[in-house]
Amino acid sequence: MSVKLFDLSGRTALVTGSSRGLGHAMAEGLAAAGAGVVLHGQDADRLAAAIKAMRDAGHEARSLRFDIADEAAIIDAFAKLDNQGVIIDILVNNAGMQLRKPMLELSTQEWRKVIDANLTGAFIVAREAARRMLPRGRGKIINIGSLTSEVARATIAPYAVSKGGLKLLTRAMAAEWAAHGIQANGIGPGYMLTDMNKALIEDEKFDAWVKARTPAKRWGRPEELIGAVIFLASQASDYVNGQMLYVDGGTLAVL
Repeated sequence: MSVKLFDLSGRTALVTGSSRGLGHAMAEGLAAAGAGVVLHGQDADRLAAAIKAMRDAGHEARSLRFDIADEAAIIDAFAKLDNQGVIIDILVNNAGMQLRKPMLELSTQEWRKVIDANLTGAFIVAREAARRMLPRGRGKIINIGSLTSEVARATIAPYAVSKGGLKLLTRAMAAEWAAHGIQANGIGPGYMLTDMNKALIEDEKFDAWVKARTPAKRWGRPEELIGAVIFLASQASDYVNGQMLYVDGGTLAVL
C-alpha cells in the first residue's frame, strides 16, 4: 500500500520550463512514477530533444510551447490541451528567469520582466489549470520557489521578490482551493548544479562559499528534487496544503 501512495499512473503532469535543468529532472521523476508528462519550453530544438529523450526512455510525453509572460499565449495553450482531450492533473510551475544587477542599476522594465516571468506567469498558468481542476474536485499544484522565498541576497532583488511572492501565492491558492480538492504546495531548491548557476559554480570563491554555508557541504543535484515532487504530486500529500518543502542540504536550518 505504501508504494501505491506514490503511484501516478493515469495522471498527466504539466511541468513548465522542463526542456532542461530542474524542470526536466522533475518531469523525468514524475514520468518514472507513472505520469504522462507535458514538457514546456520556448526553444523548439531543445524541447524536441527533451521529448525524444523522454520517449526513448519509454515515457508518455508531449510538448507545449508558450511564453510564460504572455497571458494570451498561456490561455491559448490550455485551449489546445482541451481540444486534444488532455486533462492536467498535476501542475509544476517551474519556469522562470534570473537577473543579477544592483537595484540602483535596475530599470523598471527589467524588474517587470522578472516578476512577470516568475510570479505573474505562475499565477496565470495556475489559474488556467485550476479552472479545469476545480470542477473535477481534485488537482495538484506545485510551485517551485527558492531559498529566496525566505531570505534575500544582494543583486537579485526582483528574483527574491518573485520567489517570496510565490510562497504567499501558494498559500493563497491553498486558502481558496483546498475546499475544492486542490492541494497547492511549493518546493524550495537550495543551491543546485544547473545551467542557470553555471557561472556561480565555476566561480571558485562562490563555490567555496556555498559549500561552507550548506551543512551538506555540497551543491544539490537536480534529481534530488524528484522525491519531493512525487510526494507533492501524489495522494501521499492529500492533506498537505499551502506548504513549502525546502530541498537545500540544510541551508535554511542554519541561517
